[in-house]
Amino acid sequence: MPDKIRCPWANADPLSREYHDLKWGVPCHDDRELFKMLILEGKQAGLAWITILRKMAGILRAFDDLDPAIVAGYDELKVAELLQNPEIIRNRLKIGAAIGNARAYLNLREKGTTLDEFLWKYVDGAPVVNHWRSMGEIPASTPLSDAISRDLKALGFKFVGSTIVYSWIQAVGAVDDHLESCQFKRKFLSAKTTKKAKKP
Repeated sequence: MPDKIRCPWANADPLSREYHDLKWGVPCHDDRELFKMLILEGKQAGLAWITILRKMAGILRAFDDLDPAIVAGYDELKVAELLQNPEIIRNRLKIGAAIGNARAYLNLREKGTTLDEFLWKYVDGAPVVNHWRSMGEIPASTPLSDAISRDLKALGFKFVGSTIVYSWIQAVGAVDDHLESCQFKRKFLSAKTTKKAKKP
């Protein structure tokens, strides 16, 4: 039986295939997971996503599973410790952004808004489904990611430029950018969205 036809970026590495098949583009409404993915996308800046996948376990260990309530309390001693940890992306600005973003996230929650509510209002609660036929058609950013980026920055988030935000909304399923040829995933996501829509 032939293997599934996937988006080309997922074919080179087993970790990429697993991430593509199980997670990428699946609509996410879990606030902790949305925060976690936003931080990881920020850590990817200037790097290939496979680098993040390979360091994922180490990053989560080092950053207390990216629990915003814990990360928000990190001090300079903790930052110094992280900068010596070879399991993570040892970039002071990215470490600082994770801490600042945890605090911004907690401030958002204190105002009575979840990250889930914040994100999904931009797409009226349903994924934007694109119909790209090649990787070259997929944009690096869009007016949608521009708007979300601008509003995240206004809330105090860092490392949330439009390109990073576009990668985030692809990852958490607010935008479905699986290619038309990636039929097994498109059918799965279509069925998932339809089933959710039919709930009373």
